[in-house]
Amino acid sequence: MRLSVDPRDGRVRLTLPARASLRSALAWAEEKRGWIAEQRARIAAPRPFAPGARIPFGDVELALAWSEAGPRTPRREGDALICGGPREGFERRIERWFKREALALLSAETTEFADRAGVRVASVGIGDPRSRWGSCASSGAIRYSWRLVMAPEYVRRATVAHEVAHRVHMNHGAAFHRLVELLLESDPAPARTWLRRNGAALHRIGRHS
Repeated sequence: MRLSVDPRDGRVRLTLPARASLRSALAWAEEKRGWIAEQRARIAAPRPFAPGARIPFGDVELALAWSEAGPRTPRREGDALICGGPREGFERRIERWFKREALALLSAETTEFADRAGVRVASVGIGDPRSRWGSCASSGAIRYSWRLVMAPEYVRRATVAHEVAHRVHMNHGAAFHRLVELLLESDPAPARTWLRRNGAALHRIGRHS
């Protein structure tokens, strides 16, 4: 049996072998309440898109500001992101801005790396997957987590190079890793390390609980 706690939202997953006793498994999980509490205590606190919050955006942090009389469409002024309109819906408008920026940045960088690799990318899209930062289909469609826009630039670009390299190698063999490094012109290992250590915290941004 295996017990795990999702670092993104604190959900507990109990995995047990086929034909195992569910009653025994639940009793065993009950005995692990202390361990579960410890794991949940380590989860980063939620960081909602609220006025006054500071949200990472690439290599900077943007201070969120609300002005009821201002335009509803968020606008960036230096390191401030200002959004007007009713207080209700502020969070949704800010999230939509981040998603638009993510799609624009990731699309441009995908085109940049695809040109270097001499490959065609059918389409670029974004989503909010729980376990992947990017994916590349055999059709040539690439999708990313929009939350990459809140990661440092070198992390975002390494992820893009990784997915574009899959247009040449649909595997994770040695040739694939050499191509990623060639496209990126640097070692992608630090970016992978950053995501392992900080990726769960990105999933806590924009959430209230």
